[in-house]
Amino acid sequence: MRFRFGLEAPRRYRVAMDVKDLRIALFSGNYNYVRDGANRALNSLVGYLLRQGAQVRIYSPVVAEPAFVATGDLIGLPSISIPGRAEYRIPMGLSPRVRRDLRALAPNIVHISSPDPAAHRAVTWARDRDLPVLASVHTHFETYFRYYNLSFLEPVMAAILRRLYRRCDALVAPSESFAQVLREQRMNYDISIWSRGIDRAVFNPDRRDAEWRSAQGFGDEEVVVGFLGRLVMEKGLDVFSDTIDALRRRGVPHRILVVGDGPAREWFERRLPGAVFTGFQAGADLARAVAAMDVLFNPSETETFGNVTLEAMACAVPALGARATGSASIIHHGTTGFLCEPGSITEFTNRLESYVRDPALRASHATAAAQEASRYEWDPINQAVVDAYLRLIAARNR
Repeated sequence: MRFRFGLEAPRRYRVAMDVKDLRIALFSGNYNYVRDGANRALNSLVGYLLRQGAQVRIYSPVVAEPAFVATGDLIGLPSISIPGRAEYRIPMGLSPRVRRDLRALAPNIVHISSPDPAAHRAVTWARDRDLPVLASVHTHFETYFRYYNLSFLEPVMAAILRRLYRRCDALVAPSESFAQVLREQRMNYDISIWSRGIDRAVFNPDRRDAEWRSAQGFGDEEVVVGFLGRLVMEKGLDVFSDTIDALRRRGVPHRILVVGDGPAREWFERRLPGAVFTGFQAGADLARAVAAMDVLFNPSETETFGNVTLEAMACAVPALGARATGSASIIHHGTTGFLCEPGSITEFTNRLESYVRDPALRASHATAAAQEASRYEWDPINQAVVDAYLRLIAARNR
């Protein structure tokens, strides 16, 4: 409710709000049915909010066998599967049951985290009730089309995103490099940073296990180049495999470890003969697999932060990434890893060769990477979102 000039606000609006006063309606296109960096961040945020005493209700598609147990109360949204990517679902709107639940919650802020039809309806619902809306932007959605020969749709998607995000009061982005892209695209002019954290009890240098490496067929002196993430084309699988081809042609000795799964796995296995594929890993098993790498190679241009890069760095693994949103904000070039021009096979190959042939360089970057990753703690990072909630509510109720 907005108070016009000259009318006295009720007493409850004259006292500064606290996190315990928050009632948040959080809309997500994928809260827990497929594991990825975005929904792990959202579950971490909800856990932090609940520990601080806030009320949170999550609205997202649900499936019979989700990838992990949801944090908080999850209300199902009507949804359909994405053609060609059946593991993902599109929430299509707000059913009468969801609207009743929203009325019962009586949120004082709405948070959307994916640009789907349900998010558009949630923004309209909030606008009709004069509630502030925060959007967290997790993915460079419009760039995905170029990996499926549909690049002509990129400007159309950008326009749809702009319409949605300009209707929100503010955005939060996972990195300053991506926030700058959003500003240049005129998505919104109130954009702050909600970074990402790391659980250092899980991801740390002590996870390196010589016996596990040996069980995968890696020799003690072999340099293992790793890929970590969902096996989908937009993660730069073509650049990774082309670079490995170039490394082989140079006669540079190395081994390949791929951690993750996805619809492009069969294609990736054909392109990387002799590579070790672990499939999906989680928790301590994931950390052990990551720590077995000697260098992480993440050529993706679509990352908005790069959780996998941070996880590798926390395990004292130097990172080689594209000089693009996400990696550019995490990797300190020449200190914790290297940044190369996106898609530059020659440059990526040169950097990988330098890592293989120079153990001292690997060791130096590994130490610096672990030190840098120690700065990313979840609680202060999630507090940035709480601060944004409180700021937007205060501004709306002035």
